[in-house]
Amino acid sequence: MDNGKIALGATGVEIARLTLGGNTFGWTSGPEESFEVLDAYVAAGGNSVDTADVYSAWAPGNSGGESEKILGRWLAARARTSGPGRDEVVIATKVGVHPEFRGLSPENVAAACDASLKRLGLDHVDLYFAHFDDDSQPVSAMAEAFSALVDAGKVRAVGLSNLTAERMREWADYARDHSLAAPAILQQHYNLVERKAFEGEYMPLAAQFGMVTESYYALASGFLTGKYRSAGDIAANAARGEAAQRYLTPEGLAVVDALADVAGAAGASPASVAIAWQLAKGVGSPVASARVPSQLVALFAAIDLKLDAEQVAALDAASAPFA
Repeated sequence: MDNGKIALGATGVEIARLTLGGNTFGWTSGPEESFEVLDAYVAAGGNSVDTADVYSAWAPGNSGGESEKILGRWLAARARTSGPGRDEVVIATKVGVHPEFRGLSPENVAAACDASLKRLGLDHVDLYFAHFDDDSQPVSAMAEAFSALVDAGKVRAVGLSNLTAERMREWADYARDHSLAAPAILQQHYNLVERKAFEGEYMPLAAQFGMVTESYYALASGFLTGKYRSAGDIAANAARGEAAQRYLTPEGLAVVDALADVAGAAGASPASVAIAWQLAKGVGSPVASARVPSQLVALFAAIDLKLDAEQVAALDAASAPFA
Protein backbone atom coordinates (compact mmCIF):
# COMPACT_ATOMS: atom_id res chain seq x y z
CA MET A 1 0.00 0.00 0.00
CA ASP A 2 1.08 3.57 -0.65
CA ASN A 3 1.87 4.69 2.90
CA GLY A 4 1.67 8.38 2.05
CA LYS A 5 -0.25 10.32 4.67
CA ILE A 6 -2.33 13.45 4.31
CA ALA A 7 -1.62 16.40 6.59
CA LEU A 8 -4.59 18.18 8.12
CA GLY A 9 -3.38 21.72 7.72
CA ALA A 10 -1.13 22.93 10.52
CA THR A 11 -2.73 20.70 13.17
CA GLY A 12 0.08 18.15 13.13
CA VAL A 13 -2.40 15.36 12.41
CA GLU A 14 -1.73 13.11 9.41
CA ILE A 15 -4.12 10.43 8.20
CA ALA A 16 -3.82 7.48 5.84
CA ARG A 17 -5.37 7.47 2.37
CA LEU A 18 -7.89 4.94 3.69
CA THR A 19 -9.71 5.47 6.99
CA LEU A 20 -11.15 2.48 8.84
CA GLY A 21 -14.77 2.98 9.81
CA GLY A 22 -15.64 1.81 13.31
CA ASN A 23 -19.40 1.65 12.91
CA THR A 24 -19.29 -2.16 12.77
CA PHE A 25 -17.55 -2.51 16.14
CA GLY A 26 -20.10 -3.78 18.62
CA TRP A 27 -22.69 -4.20 15.87
CA THR A 28 -21.84 -6.70 13.14
CA SER A 29 -18.40 -7.34 14.64
CA GLY A 30 -17.87 -8.44 18.22
CA PRO A 31 -14.82 -7.44 20.26
CA GLU A 32 -12.62 -10.29 18.99
CA GLU A 33 -13.46 -9.70 15.33
CA SER A 34 -13.03 -5.95 15.81
CA PHE A 35 -9.58 -6.44 17.33
CA GLU A 36 -8.59 -8.62 14.38
CA VAL A 37 -9.75 -6.00 11.88
CA LEU A 38 -7.94 -3.21 13.74
CA ASP A 39 -4.74 -5.26 13.96
CA ALA A 40 -4.88 -6.07 10.25
CA TYR A 41 -5.61 -2.47 9.29
CA VAL A 42 -2.62 -1.11 11.21
CA ALA A 43 -0.36 -3.95 10.03
CA ALA A 44 -1.18 -3.00 6.44
CA GLY A 45 -0.07 0.57 7.01
CA GLY A 46 -3.30 2.28 8.06
CA ASN A 47 -3.34 4.77 10.91
CA SER A 48 -6.76 6.47 10.89
CA VAL A 49 -9.76 4.99 12.73
CA ASP A 50 -13.13 6.71 12.63
CA THR A 51 -15.88 6.17 15.20
CA ALA A 52 -18.69 8.14 16.88
CA ASP A 53 -20.25 8.26 20.30
CA VAL A 54 -23.57 7.04 18.88
CA TYR A 55 -22.13 3.83 17.34
CA SER A 56 -24.03 1.54 17.59
CA ALA A 57 -27.14 2.71 19.45
CA TRP A 58 -29.37 1.40 16.65
CA ALA A 59 -28.50 -2.24 17.31
CA PRO A 60 -30.82 -4.19 19.63
CA GLY A 61 -29.53 -4.08 23.18
CA ASN A 62 -27.06 -1.27 22.50
CA SER A 63 -27.24 2.27 23.86
CA GLY A 64 -24.35 4.00 22.07
CA GLY A 65 -20.66 4.07 22.85
CA GLU A 66 -20.10 0.39 22.05
CA SER A 67 -17.65 1.14 19.24
CA GLU A 68 -15.65 3.58 21.37
CA LYS A 69 -15.41 1.06 24.20
CA ILE A 70 -14.11 -1.67 21.90
CA LEU A 71 -11.63 0.73 20.34
CA GLY A 72 -10.48 1.79 23.79
CA ARG A 73 -9.99 -1.81 24.86
CA TRP A 74 -7.97 -2.45 21.70
CA LEU A 75 -5.74 0.55 22.33
CA ALA A 76 -5.17 -0.57 25.92
CA ALA A 77 -4.38 -4.12 24.83
CA ARG A 78 -1.91 -2.89 22.21
CA ALA A 79 -0.22 -0.68 24.80
CA ARG A 80 0.47 -3.79 26.88
CA THR A 81 2.03 -5.63 23.93
CA SER A 82 4.27 -4.73 21.05
CA GLY A 83 1.41 -3.11 19.15
CA PRO A 84 1.32 0.48 17.84
CA GLY A 85 1.66 3.24 20.39
CA ARG A 86 -1.10 5.75 20.94
CA ASP A 87 0.66 8.36 18.83
CA GLU A 88 0.79 6.01 15.85
CA VAL A 89 -2.99 5.73 15.55
CA VAL A 90 -5.21 8.69 14.70
CA ILE A 91 -8.50 8.39 16.58
CA ALA A 92 -11.54 10.31 15.36
CA THR A 93 -14.90 10.40 17.08
CA LYS A 94 -18.04 12.51 16.79
CA VAL A 95 -20.70 14.26 18.85
CA GLY A 96 -24.30 15.21 18.19
CA VAL A 97 -26.67 12.25 18.20
CA HIS A 98 -25.79 10.00 21.14
CA PRO A 99 -29.05 9.31 23.05
CA GLU A 100 -27.63 10.98 26.16
CA PHE A 101 -25.76 13.78 24.38
CA ARG A 102 -27.95 15.15 21.62
CA GLY A 103 -27.15 18.42 19.95
CA LEU A 104 -24.18 20.75 19.75
CA SER A 105 -24.69 23.18 22.59
CA PRO A 106 -21.37 24.14 24.21
CA GLU A 107 -22.30 22.31 27.40
CA ASN A 108 -23.27 19.16 25.54
CA VAL A 109 -20.18 19.18 23.33
CA ALA A 110 -17.93 19.44 26.39
CA ALA A 111 -19.77 16.72 28.32
CA ALA A 112 -19.95 14.38 25.33
CA CYS A 113 -16.23 14.78 24.68
CA ASP A 114 -15.43 13.83 28.26
CA ALA A 115 -17.72 10.79 27.99
CA SER A 116 -16.03 9.70 24.75
CA LEU A 117 -12.58 10.08 26.27
CA LYS A 118 -13.64 7.93 29.21
CA ARG A 119 -14.96 5.18 26.93
CA LEU A 120 -11.82 5.33 24.80
CA GLY A 121 -9.52 5.43 27.82
CA LEU A 122 -7.70 8.46 26.41
CA ASP A 123 -6.83 11.96 27.50
CA HIS A 124 -7.38 13.34 24.00
CA VAL A 125 -8.70 12.44 20.56
CA ASP A 126 -7.00 13.46 17.35
CA LEU A 127 -10.14 14.46 15.46
CA TYR A 128 -13.46 15.54 16.93
CA PHE A 129 -16.35 15.91 14.51
CA ALA A 130 -19.64 17.72 14.74
CA HIS A 131 -21.59 14.66 13.58
CA PHE A 132 -24.85 16.33 12.57
CA ASP A 133 -25.90 19.96 12.62
CA ASP A 134 -27.87 21.48 15.48
CA ASP A 135 -29.81 24.36 14.00
CA SER A 136 -30.87 25.49 17.47
CA GLN A 137 -27.29 26.66 17.99
CA PRO A 138 -25.58 29.59 16.29
CA VAL A 139 -22.49 28.58 14.38
CA SER A 140 -20.45 30.94 16.52
CA ALA A 141 -21.30 29.00 19.71
CA MET A 142 -20.40 25.67 18.12
CA ALA A 143 -17.14 26.98 16.72
CA GLU A 144 -16.21 28.40 20.13
CA ALA A 145 -17.08 25.12 21.88
CA PHE A 146 -14.94 22.95 19.62
CA SER A 147 -12.05 25.40 19.69
CA ALA A 148 -12.17 25.39 23.50
CA LEU A 149 -11.60 21.62 23.45
CA VAL A 150 -8.51 22.14 21.30
CA ASP A 151 -7.27 24.78 23.72
CA ALA A 152 -7.87 22.36 26.61
CA GLY A 153 -5.74 19.68 24.93
CA LYS A 154 -8.65 17.25 24.61
CA VAL A 155 -8.86 17.52 20.81
CA ARG A 156 -6.12 18.05 18.23
CA ALA A 157 -8.22 18.94 15.19
CA VAL A 158 -11.84 19.86 14.44
CA GLY A 159 -13.97 18.12 11.82
CA LEU A 160 -17.41 18.80 10.35
CA SER A 161 -19.93 16.27 9.05
CA ASN A 162 -23.51 16.53 7.81
CA LEU A 163 -23.82 20.28 8.11
CA THR A 164 -24.98 22.21 5.08
CA ALA A 165 -22.19 23.66 3.01
CA GLU A 166 -23.46 27.12 3.97
CA ARG A 167 -23.16 26.39 7.70
CA MET A 168 -19.71 24.85 7.20
CA ARG A 169 -18.60 27.96 5.36
CA GLU A 170 -19.96 30.16 8.14
CA TRP A 171 -18.08 28.05 10.72
CA ALA A 172 -14.81 28.26 8.81
CA ASP A 173 -15.20 32.01 8.32
CA TYR A 174 -15.99 32.59 11.99
CA ALA A 175 -13.04 30.48 13.14
CA ARG A 176 -10.68 32.37 10.84
CA ASP A 177 -11.98 35.79 11.84
CA HIS A 178 -11.83 35.03 15.57
CA SER A 179 -8.52 33.12 15.65
CA LEU A 180 -10.18 29.85 16.67
CA ALA A 181 -9.26 26.29 15.76
CA ALA A 182 -10.50 26.09 12.19
CA PRO A 183 -12.19 23.00 10.73
CA ALA A 184 -9.40 20.89 9.25
CA ILE A 185 -11.47 18.12 7.70
CA LEU A 186 -14.98 17.51 6.43
CA GLN A 187 -16.68 14.15 6.11
CA GLN A 188 -19.73 13.72 3.88
CA HIS A 189 -21.71 11.01 2.09
CA TYR A 190 -20.05 10.31 -1.26
CA ASN A 191 -19.74 7.45 -3.69
CA LEU A 192 -20.60 6.59 -7.28
CA VAL A 193 -24.33 6.60 -6.52
CA GLU A 194 -24.23 9.69 -4.25
CA ARG A 195 -22.33 12.39 -6.12
CA LYS A 196 -24.30 15.60 -6.49
CA ALA A 197 -23.90 17.43 -3.16
CA PHE A 198 -20.32 16.36 -2.53
CA GLU A 199 -19.01 17.35 -5.94
CA GLY A 200 -21.16 20.45 -6.32
CA GLU A 201 -20.92 21.93 -2.82
CA TYR A 202 -18.49 20.24 -0.45
CA MET A 203 -15.43 19.72 -2.63
CA PRO A 204 -15.29 23.41 -3.63
CA LEU A 205 -15.79 24.38 0.02
CA ALA A 206 -12.95 22.14 1.15
CA ALA A 207 -10.67 23.59 -1.52
CA GLN A 208 -11.54 27.13 -0.48
CA PHE A 209 -10.68 26.59 3.18
CA GLY A 210 -7.92 24.01 2.85
CA MET A 211 -9.91 21.21 4.46
CA VAL A 212 -9.12 17.56 3.81
CA THR A 213 -12.10 15.53 2.60
CA GLU A 214 -13.35 12.17 3.81
CA SER A 215 -16.26 10.23 2.37
CA TYR A 216 -18.50 7.93 4.35
CA TYR A 217 -20.56 5.09 2.87
CA ALA A 218 -17.72 4.86 0.36
CA LEU A 219 -19.13 1.54 -0.88
CA ALA A 220 -22.80 2.54 -0.60
CA SER A 221 -23.48 0.07 2.22
CA GLY A 222 -21.87 -2.69 0.19
CA PHE A 223 -23.88 -2.05 -2.99
CA LEU A 224 -20.78 -1.07 -4.97
CA THR A 225 -19.07 -4.36 -4.15
CA GLY A 226 -21.55 -6.01 -6.52
CA LYS A 227 -22.94 -8.38 -3.90
CA TYR A 228 -26.43 -6.86 -3.95
CA ARG A 229 -28.11 -7.29 -7.32
CA SER A 230 -31.58 -8.39 -6.21
CA ALA A 231 -34.01 -8.19 -3.32
CA GLY A 232 -32.96 -11.73 -2.47
CA ASP A 233 -29.37 -10.61 -2.04
CA ILE A 234 -30.56 -7.88 0.32
CA ALA A 235 -32.66 -10.30 2.35
CA ALA A 236 -29.73 -12.68 2.74
CA ASN A 237 -27.78 -9.99 4.60
CA ALA A 238 -30.49 -8.18 6.50
CA ALA A 239 -28.19 -6.56 9.07
CA ARG A 240 -26.46 -4.32 6.53
CA GLY A 241 -28.06 -5.03 3.18
CA GLU A 242 -31.25 -3.08 3.81
CA ALA A 243 -29.42 0.23 3.41
CA ALA A 244 -28.46 -0.78 -0.15
CA GLN A 245 -32.07 -1.44 -1.16
CA ARG A 246 -32.64 2.04 -2.59
CA TYR A 247 -29.87 1.58 -5.14
CA LEU A 248 -31.50 -1.48 -6.73
CA THR A 249 -32.66 0.49 -9.75
CA PRO A 250 -31.70 0.24 -13.43
CA GLU A 251 -29.43 3.27 -12.94
CA GLY A 252 -27.80 1.80 -9.85
CA LEU A 253 -27.24 -1.58 -11.45
CA ALA A 254 -25.71 0.13 -14.48
CA VAL A 255 -23.07 1.56 -12.15
CA VAL A 256 -22.39 -1.91 -10.74
CA ASP A 257 -22.02 -3.24 -14.29
CA ALA A 258 -19.56 -0.46 -15.15
CA LEU A 259 -17.57 -1.23 -12.02
CA ALA A 260 -17.44 -4.88 -13.00
CA ASP A 261 -16.18 -3.97 -16.48
CA VAL A 262 -13.42 -1.71 -15.17
CA ALA A 263 -12.52 -4.19 -12.45
CA GLY A 264 -12.19 -6.98 -14.99
CA ALA A 265 -9.90 -4.93 -17.19
CA ALA A 266 -7.81 -3.78 -14.21
CA GLY A 267 -7.58 -7.18 -12.57
CA ALA A 268 -9.14 -5.74 -9.43
CA SER A 269 -12.33 -6.09 -7.42
CA PRO A 270 -15.33 -3.76 -7.84
CA ALA A 271 -14.77 -2.53 -4.27
CA SER A 272 -11.19 -1.56 -5.08
CA VAL A 273 -12.28 0.25 -8.21
CA ALA A 274 -15.08 2.12 -6.41
CA ILE A 275 -12.64 3.52 -3.86
CA ALA A 276 -9.90 4.15 -6.43
CA TRP A 277 -12.43 6.24 -8.37
CA GLN A 278 -13.01 8.40 -5.28
CA LEU A 279 -9.29 8.93 -4.86
CA ALA A 280 -9.03 9.87 -8.53
CA LYS A 281 -11.81 12.42 -7.97
CA GLY A 282 -9.82 14.06 -5.19
CA VAL A 283 -11.17 12.56 -1.97
CA GLY A 284 -8.47 12.68 0.67
CA SER A 285 -9.37 9.57 2.65
CA PRO A 286 -12.44 7.42 1.95
CA VAL A 287 -13.95 5.84 5.07
CA ALA A 288 -14.79 2.16 4.75
CA SER A 289 -15.53 -0.51 7.31
CA ALA A 290 -14.76 -4.21 7.41
CA ARG A 291 -16.46 -6.92 9.42
CA VAL A 292 -13.55 -9.33 9.06
CA PRO A 293 -9.87 -8.80 8.11
CA SER A 294 -10.25 -10.42 4.70
CA GLN A 295 -12.49 -7.54 3.60
CA LEU A 296 -9.58 -5.13 4.05
CA VAL A 297 -7.68 -6.62 1.12
CA ALA A 298 -9.87 -4.98 -1.52
CA LEU A 299 -9.95 -1.71 0.39
CA PHE A 300 -6.18 -1.38 0.61
CA ALA A 301 -5.74 -2.51 -2.99
CA ALA A 302 -7.59 0.64 -4.01
CA ILE A 303 -4.79 2.85 -2.72
CA ASP A 304 -2.31 1.51 -5.27
CA LEU A 305 -4.85 1.12 -8.07
CA LYS A 306 -4.40 4.06 -10.42
CA LEU A 307 -7.33 4.32 -12.81
CA ASP A 308 -6.57 5.86 -16.18
CA ALA A 309 -8.58 8.74 -17.63
CA GLU A 310 -10.67 6.42 -19.79
CA GLN A 311 -11.65 4.26 -16.83
CA VAL A 312 -12.57 7.29 -14.71
CA ALA A 313 -14.62 8.67 -17.60
CA ALA A 314 -16.48 5.37 -17.99
CA LEU A 315 -17.43 5.40 -14.31
CA ASP A 316 -18.35 9.07 -14.48
CA ALA A 317 -20.67 8.36 -17.39
CA ALA A 318 -22.31 5.35 -15.77
CA SER A 319 -22.93 7.31 -12.57
CA ALA A 320 -24.03 10.52 -14.31
CA PRO A 321 -27.68 10.07 -13.15
CA PHE A 322 -26.39 10.51 -9.59
CA ALA A 323 -24.26 13.57 -10.30
